[in-house]
Amino acid sequence: MAKPGYGKRSAPHQQARTRHDFALLPTRERYVAGFVDHLPDGAAMSVKTLAKQLPLYGQQAVSTALTALSVAGHLRRVRCAVVGAGDETRWVFRTFWSRTARDNEWWNTYLATEQAALAAAPVPEASAFDAAPPPPWAPAEELLPPAPERPRTEQTPKPTAVPHQRTPARVPEAEPVPPALDAAPAVEAGRSPAYLALARLGRDDHRLTLSADDCAALEPQAAQWLARGVSVDYLTSALTAGLPAKVDSPVGLLRRRLTDKIPPRLPTAGSPSPGAPTPVRHLLVECTDCGRPGPPQALPGGLCRPCRTAHSGAAEDSPRPVDIADVKAHMNNLRDLLKPV
Repeated sequence: MAKPGYGKRSAPHQQARTRHDFALLPTRERYVAGFVDHLPDGAAMSVKTLAKQLPLYGQQAVSTALTALSVAGHLRRVRCAVVGAGDETRWVFRTFWSRTARDNEWWNTYLATEQAALAAAPVPEASAFDAAPPPPWAPAEELLPPAPERPRTEQTPKPTAVPHQRTPARVPEAEPVPPALDAAPAVEAGRSPAYLALARLGRDDHRLTLSADDCAALEPQAAQWLARGVSVDYLTSALTAGLPAKVDSPVGLLRRRLTDKIPPRLPTAGSPSPGAPTPVRHLLVECTDCGRPGPPQALPGGLCRPCRTAHSGAAEDSPRPVDIADVKAHMNNLRDLLKPV
């Protein structure tokens, strides 16, 4: 397996695996494609790693086969920047794989969607991917060796188990004060604030009376509202506003309102201010042959212009599967004509 952030990523909406997959490809490309297709997501996809696992072909043959598979529409290699220490920027490498051959327009649209999702996602730290940057000639996808264990000596203190602490029972007050609805930490009888807010709806309006099972079923959805920074009063007002004259199923009505009217996430204290510059995460497609980065539109077939020119020249010199089939059919026709009557 590759390091986190590297390796194989399966593209969506692929056809089911059959015995006739990659049948139109040459023997070597069909062999490499079948091996890559059965690799799990996250598997290492460097040429060196694949050549170690394929006994029939070396690194140069595997590299040429991956280039042909990229032109055929089965894979694209991309790189994504991650934030390092200070102003340092590091790159992680991914190989998107599709069992179903895709054209350039499909890949451009899919990678644009990945870019949009990447820009909306939180920026990970470089330490989450790798402690050292990958070499410039190929993605570093071998696993890191396990850290050597430090030998235990007599001076090294052994870890001791920490006993569980018990919270002393509080003395009840003479007149207990009911907790306020806005107090998020307040819990009655071990119930969460979301559960208590749902249980109190029937007191505000009898049309929304819920049972204990109904409150437990709706508790996760109500907890999502409170997790987005709204108060219990806001939750109660949103659920009780504009009720119909008769409510046949309170639990069904509340489940629908909790789903349709959920508020957006509010910025937390740790989120950056609107004026603070946020790092931009770009997703660049790599040339499958030489590794030159660029936007998806500039690399049709997953190849840059020089590699595409060289590959098209080599493809013209080598026979295509369709030409081989035509030659075989023509020879069989000639043999039939030469047979004695």
